[in-house]
Amino acid sequence: MKPWIKRSLMAFTGISIAIGGLAACGSRGHHAHEPMSAERMAEVRGKVISRVTSKLDLNAEQQQKLNVLADKMQAQRAAFIGQTADPRAELRALVAGEKFDRARALNLLDEKTRVVQVSSPEVINALADFYDSLNPTQQAEVRERMQKRKGWFSRG
Repeated sequence: MKPWIKRSLMAFTGISIAIGGLAACGSRGHHAHEPMSAERMAEVRGKVISRVTSKLDLNAEQQQKLNVLADKMQAQRAAFIGQTADPRAELRALVAGEKFDRARALNLLDEKTRVVQVSSPEVINALADFYDSLNPTQQAEVRERMQKRKGWFSRG
């Protein structure tokens, strides 16, 4: 194959991938949504805890540790998102001008990284406390579900 044909095909492929990626990111399909309200978050959290409790047949102590884990994860998520009403506005601000705002992007990255570094040990400890409270059968069920790469809401 001639070099100019190879280059043309590679350029076409690259452009197709870039346009497809931008179209996918820009679409507002059924997966795109605004941040969850506190009520919706509480509803989803209740469903997840109920589902995990029934699947693993948790006792009261284990369910309490699961609730602590959910609290820590929810607090980390809230801290990561921050106090802004529209978290995506921060990202849109990076490309609002003629040039990408590198300083602001690095600042945003530092802020989010700090949140994860500060809150992650609490989440890890809560997860470890919950997992360690499970009996061997329950732990095996968790490992099996993780091996299948299915979420708790999956069918089957």
